Amino acid sequence: MILLMTAAAPLRSPWGMAGKLPPLGLACVAAALEKNDYKVEIYDNYLLNRPVEEVKAEIGKRAPEIVGLTCNSLSFGRVLEMAKAVKEVSPASRVVVGGPHASYMPQTLLDHAEIDYVVMGEGEQAMTRLGSSLLKGEGAAAAGMIPGVACRINGKTVKSPPQFIADLDTLPFPARHLLPMRMYSRELSYLSAKPVDTMSVHRGCPYRCAYCETRELWGSACRAFSPQRVIDEVKHMMETYGTRGIYFIGDNFTINRNRTAEICELIKQSRLDVRWTCETRADLISKELLGEMKLAGCETIFFGVESGSPRIQEKLNKGLDLADVERAFDLCRQAGIQTVTSFMLGIPGETVSDMNQSFEFAQKLKSDWCQFNIYIACPGSQLYDEVVNKHLYDEFYDYLARVKTPEFDYDMLIKIQRDFQSKCRKSNTQNFKRVVRQQGLGSAIKKGVSLVFRRS
Repeated sequence: MILLMTAAAPLRSPWGMAGKLPPLGLACVAAALEKNDYKVEIYDNYLLNRPVEEVKAEIGKRAPEIVGLTCNSLSFGRVLEMAKAVKEVSPASRVVVGGPHASYMPQTLLDHAEIDYVVMGEGEQAMTRLGSSLLKGEGAAAAGMIPGVACRINGKTVKSPPQFIADLDTLPFPARHLLPMRMYSRELSYLSAKPVDTMSVHRGCPYRCAYCETRELWGSACRAFSPQRVIDEVKHMMETYGTRGIYFIGDNFTINRNRTAEICELIKQSRLDVRWTCETRADLISKELLGEMKLAGCETIFFGVESGSPRIQEKLNKGLDLADVERAFDLCRQAGIQTVTSFMLGIPGETVSDMNQSFEFAQKLKSDWCQFNIYIACPGSQLYDEVVNKHLYDEFYDYLARVKTPEFDYDMLIKIQRDFQSKCRKSNTQNFKRVVRQQGLGSAIKKGVSLVFRRS
């Protein structure tokens, strides 16, 4: 059998950990393996947070022929710990590591004897082919020929470039049935419906943002599930797991406006009682499209603005005009769609003046939720290379770099972040009081109670 696993969260981390969401990537790989008649289990220790000895006991009970671990740069150390645990309790098990870090820096994993193979890029096809090869008893020479697989052969690393899946509709629904769905965080502060579940509708990104590593994992061409396939999965989630809210993950939900409009039309035609949120760019929406999205149940859109400084926007290579951002937020208000915006603090070359420009721009946007995040350099991005090559950091944590420049250090960024978030909360309280004065307490309660607590 094949056991797919996540590692427990790091004991200490330079940045905040994500919520307890289902490991969608592993569920996709598991579904592809099941489709090819493999027996598969998922053990989500990021959720369960069991100690190593307990995990070893679980591995020992299953005696898997293959163990697949997912790894991002933050979980690197924990993944190594888990790989060692596998070999201690089940030496014959082949350990395969995939995920973001495996795609960006496969050699750092293969440097460790406990890890036998690395899968780069999309895992469904590569893991299925690798599983077939290993279970047939074929050696590393055969495995090394599989697209997307890296391994050691005669002491040298061999890597076969990944091949991206052209038709995503050929993939089965993620194997959520292998996950303890009721144990996850299935609610979202900016979505009224619950339970909320995540769903991926496209892969790949044509943009070249300097801080982002997505292209390394998914490629530069945007490939999407067909609108009907999206609706079929939504129906399946609602019927099987009681889903009432959907978070469509992916940075550019509206990159193809006709496709987005078709999804909205199918939701309406199917009479699906679902509320949803998505992420997109401010220059990828229109008044007409927002109207269609609102009618189809879209409550909130997340925009990654990242900086209110034109100079830093240029450095980030996002290709985003701040005038388009203001226009997008105005259009969302007109359509009755809530907005979430995020900004980054601590970009190499950024000054305190630039950060203040971001805060002033955030205030100008009047987003329903606003968050300021401290930038941590992550492998696979252009900014990461700059930070490492110019030694613009004061701490490395499993290949993540905490940025430090003559302008700021991490402690200073923390103070700025707290100051900005505090001012956002005060601003929302003032908005609440203004509505009370102008429209009465009843209207304020309907429109503004959540405003007091948003942007926190």
